[in-house]
Amino acid sequence: MTHQDPFFTVTQLAAELGITVRTLHFYEAQGLISPQRAGNTRVYTARDRGRMILILRGKRLGFSIREIREYLELYDMDPTHETQTKALLKSVRARIHLLAEQQAALTQTLSELQDIEQQAEAALRTMQMASTGRST
Repeated sequence: MTHQDPFFTVTQLAAELGITVRTLHFYEAQGLISPQRAGNTRVYTARDRGRMILILRGKRLGFSIREIREYLELYDMDPTHETQTKALLKSVRARIHLLAEQQAALTQTLSELQDIEQQAEAALRTMQMASTGRST
């Protein structure tokens, strides 16, 4: 299947995106994609594929389903995409700020744990030397 083909089956789209069929069904149930029907078969368009790429990228970057939905809705409502781009920029900046805070907290936690590790190792060495000294 090439990107020029007009339709994808659920299996084809899932395979192309490296996700499960269940994942596609989940995002359909969330209202983020709306495949067409050919009889009982779901048929996905290039637009659905594009939306799924955006959805998966948003999830990978830590955005919630609600945030992704809002972004996609703005895309549909604003043909200039100015509103969408402004909203994206605001969300990205907020996410960067949050991740920077988490990074600082992780750095501090790692430093504290490394200090505790060094103190525990030193205490064990002292205990081992004391027990060796007592037995001789």
